[in-house]
Amino acid sequence: MGGCFSDLEGGKQAAGLGFASRQNQNPYPNQNQGHDNNGVRNDAVDFFFKTKGFQPMFTQIQLSLSASKLLDRDIMSKSDPMVVVYEKKRDGKLQELGRTEVIMNNLNPEWIEKINVAFQFEIVQPLEFYVYDVDTKYHGVPTKTLNLKDQDFLGQASCTLSEIVTKHSRSITLKLQNKTGHGGSRTLGALTVHAEETIVSRTAIEMILRCSHLDNKDMFSKSDPFLRISRVVESGGSVPICKTEVINNNLNPTWKPVTLSSSQFGSKENPLLIECFDFNSSGDHVFIGKLRSSIADLERLNKERTGTNFFLPSKYHRKEEKMLKGQLFVDQYCEKEQFTFIDYVSSGFELNFMVAVDFTASNGNPRSSDSLHYIDVSGRLNSYQKAIMDVGEVIQFYDSDRQFPAWGFGGCTGVTVSHCFNLNGSPGNSEVVGVDGIMEAYATALHNVTLSGPTLFGPVINTAAQMAAKSLESHNATKYYVLLIITDGVVTDLQETINALVKASDLPLSVLIVGVGGADFTNMEVLDADNGRRLESSSGRIATRDIVQFVPMREVQSGQISVVQALLEELPDQFLTFMRSRDIKPLTSQHVPPH
Repeated sequence: MGGCFSDLEGGKQAAGLGFASRQNQNPYPNQNQGHDNNGVRNDAVDFFFKTKGFQPMFTQIQLSLSASKLLDRDIMSKSDPMVVVYEKKRDGKLQELGRTEVIMNNLNPEWIEKINVAFQFEIVQPLEFYVYDVDTKYHGVPTKTLNLKDQDFLGQASCTLSEIVTKHSRSITLKLQNKTGHGGSRTLGALTVHAEETIVSRTAIEMILRCSHLDNKDMFSKSDPFLRISRVVESGGSVPICKTEVINNNLNPTWKPVTLSSSQFGSKENPLLIECFDFNSSGDHVFIGKLRSSIADLERLNKERTGTNFFLPSKYHRKEEKMLKGQLFVDQYCEKEQFTFIDYVSSGFELNFMVAVDFTASNGNPRSSDSLHYIDVSGRLNSYQKAIMDVGEVIQFYDSDRQFPAWGFGGCTGVTVSHCFNLNGSPGNSEVVGVDGIMEAYATALHNVTLSGPTLFGPVINTAAQMAAKSLESHNATKYYVLLIITDGVVTDLQETINALVKASDLPLSVLIVGVGGADFTNMEVLDADNGRRLESSSGRIATRDIVQFVPMREVQSGQISVVQALLEELPDQFLTFMRSRDIKPLTSQHVPPH
């Protein structure tokens, strides 16, 4: 969903919406459920839906959330709200379905991030919504890793999914209550939930939007404009579906390409509300103007090379809206067919798993029980083993031969330190068989390798990139590589690592980094582009896409989601971004279900 941005990082940078908001289609659009076209069971597809909690027969529903009159918990500004949505299972336990983005300084937020839920007619599906004010020091931290105990509770509400979908407007407004289930003496505000069935279509529209002669809302400089696009729903309200980035100090801005899928806009004739705002870091964005349009209207503007005027609503109901001088133009318009992650993996594309383990001395003596590398005879897994098992057990289903390259770095295999050595001890072959093979090679290496240092990522990333580049030439781009780096320390060769990642961003490769132990990993966040800033090499080259996901294990363990969920959440979208950037389609159209 390129071109869609959140309010995090001052609202000016892409926050990268989670995979849940992108996988907008019924994964089984025909009756050939979980099978390829030859009727053979597809383990990867089955396991993918199993890990997502999906059942074979369901209707995929997207929940859009907004709130009003929230409690203000901040002293110097307004609350920065986020919603966490749960489904209550039969045993009474809560299963987290997803989290919205954080919207800064806003007591009446409309969240962009959608929450996916599989609607099953035959069972009652209780939903619970928890609203939090996210503390300022956590701004810029991925919402999926936030420990909710560290955030201020604003209120909760509950209903069943059937209550929402049976409403004529498919919307329900719930009064927020405190943790005891009562409103108490204070009004905690209200939460509105809107449900829509996702549309099975691969049509997507990519546009370059431009404005001219916008009103200046700043006193000492020019406005910093951004656009918010919303879909007008049956009840007459609107559901935000996309935001552009902010263009600083410009009354004639041109934004980066915006991509809207048909599951977002519905049909070409569906009305859209396009609003222009002047960005303010306080969260009180100044309204510049609005207009109503549709995808069909925007296509016509592009063909005719004309613009359409913004309007300013009248403060008095009887007066007409004021037409503004500012106009919206569509400089580029093109329709695309967007395939899903499942389309690719079910037609023969594979994820090739690779592992790199940190053997620096800061891990502690492996024979000591306080070492991060200590292998407990009772069978309890250390952090390295747990990360290998959690990630490997998921990705192995997407790799047909299950031959996994495994390396170590920062250790002495002889007289010198090596920053990329084969974990199995073989001089020429880095591959081991299956996740069990990785675990066995790791345990053996701890007896044969002397822990040393420093912590260098560059050599391992470059080695993985070489394999991905070679595969791209020889396997018709059907293989995508996933490198898992597990480390206890902050990378020493930060700029060399950034250079390697920028270079690798053109290749079919993603890098997952797990931080184990008690080190301060703050500086590692720069490698992860969740804040919207793409990596820049020492030569000034900008990464073509985000390929890194970094997760400190202790933060995930103290939170309420698993390491594998936090690590793999962005992987399908990184895969799709690469395939779409090269216009690579699933192997044959016969493997892809009809529209």
